[in-house]
Amino acid sequence: MASSKRSEWNNNVAFVMAMIGSAIGLGNICRFPNVLYSNGGGSFMIPYIVSLFLLGISFVLVEYAVGYRFKSSLSKSLYTVKSKLEPVAWFISFIVFLITTYYICVVAWDLIYVFLSFTKAWGSNPDLFFSNNVLQASDSLSGIFTIVPWVFISVLSIWLVSWFIVQRDLNEGIGKVSQILLPILCLIVVVIVVFSLSLPGASIGYTQIFTPDWSALANLNVWLAAFGQIIFSLSLGMSIALTYASYLPEGAKLTDNALIVAFSNSGFEVFNSIGIFSILGFMTLSTGIPFNELVTEGTGLAFVVFPKVFNIMGPWATVIAPLFFLCILFAGITSVMALLEVVSYSISEKFDFSRRKSATIVCISGFCISCLFTTSSGSMLLGIFDGFLNNFALLFGVLLECIIFGWIYKFDNLIDTLNEYSTIKMGKLWKTVIKYILPFCIFGLWAQGVYSTLLTSDFISQMVMLCLTVILIIVPIIFTKLPAKNEEFYKPLEDN
Repeated sequence: MASSKRSEWNNNVAFVMAMIGSAIGLGNICRFPNVLYSNGGGSFMIPYIVSLFLLGISFVLVEYAVGYRFKSSLSKSLYTVKSKLEPVAWFISFIVFLITTYYICVVAWDLIYVFLSFTKAWGSNPDLFFSNNVLQASDSLSGIFTIVPWVFISVLSIWLVSWFIVQRDLNEGIGKVSQILLPILCLIVVVIVVFSLSLPGASIGYTQIFTPDWSALANLNVWLAAFGQIIFSLSLGMSIALTYASYLPEGAKLTDNALIVAFSNSGFEVFNSIGIFSILGFMTLSTGIPFNELVTEGTGLAFVVFPKVFNIMGPWATVIAPLFFLCILFAGITSVMALLEVVSYSISEKFDFSRRKSATIVCISGFCISCLFTTSSGSMLLGIFDGFLNNFALLFGVLLECIIFGWIYKFDNLIDTLNEYSTIKMGKLWKTVIKYILPFCIFGLWAQGVYSTLLTSDFISQMVMLCLTVILIIVPIIFTKLPAKNEEFYKPLEDN
């Protein structure tokens, strides 16, 4: 059988580096600064830290324990828990797949800006340049028939690089690339932060992190924002931790690894925000633009605000600008590798495909969908996909996983798995969090996400979301009904 030889990490370092690489992504660099600033500044760190322990580490431990105990993909793991749960696994896997198809497009935009940054080719109006020249954006669905050449080429390039990495042996591909890109990424961030602190006006920015608005702590939305940031930052519910943990050899200290990954990820995004805010403080001092008008989320911060900053930075911009966009590129690639691995492994294990074959199928299919986002309507569609999949579908998947492993599966088995080799032991408190507290918190976040998504959507958005809903129902059913070619897929664990 093609999949009879199970992949395994060469060592714990490779696993930890791959996990940190998967967690550090666009959300850390482009999303966190805005969430931090918009929700009380320094005081936001209190709900953020509470969310990190209550939600982030708690749920990561569930995925670690399940992956390590079952030594299988999400589809096989949920089938083992209860055969009727297999559609849930394919539902979650397909969400991850769809997120990957547009996430790669944002990484591709950044690849374009890596080259543009050497000459600051975005000109004096980066906002107009990004919209008209790079995206050639259209607010009409008719633009779906117009391919934007450079975006198409860039997206194809990222897919080819991702395929080349994922189709290789686990350690030669994901393991080696993570151990190369992650240190380079961290070094770049250190250089940017150290430089940013030397800029005039830096204190205008970084003091925002250390100037708390204590009244924000009484706002429920601030706490929900903290939960949301932890979910997106640690990629909870995407089964990345479950998949990577399934490749661990015996003797792994699961709890210790979870804490290292969670603290590294949070430390990175807080440290990176010091640099981001310092640079924006410099922009405020130099131009007189209020700080609150500069702190925006996502693509606006990366592809509009920062090019404006680089335009007034002087000679140093020719160094800092390429480093900034390389930082985003490397963070994006390490996250893409993890997202693709989740889907590829599930397909490979059920249908007995080789690693190369499953990666090829996933990447070709993903590229075909990504082509939608390389059109003039691409940025509009990307926004709809992102809002629906993150605010509705993904959170619903996290909620289902909490219910399955907290209530349907024998949870004490997971406690035993975590505690077997770990230095830090888990007990009844963790069990209470997963069974009672976490589902309640996630449901609140999910309800808020559904409400805000429906409230702000127009007719086109509603039609696209309706199509996505139908697809997210049909595709998992199809994959469940397809018979497994791997004879081991339907065999339950002996101690389940």
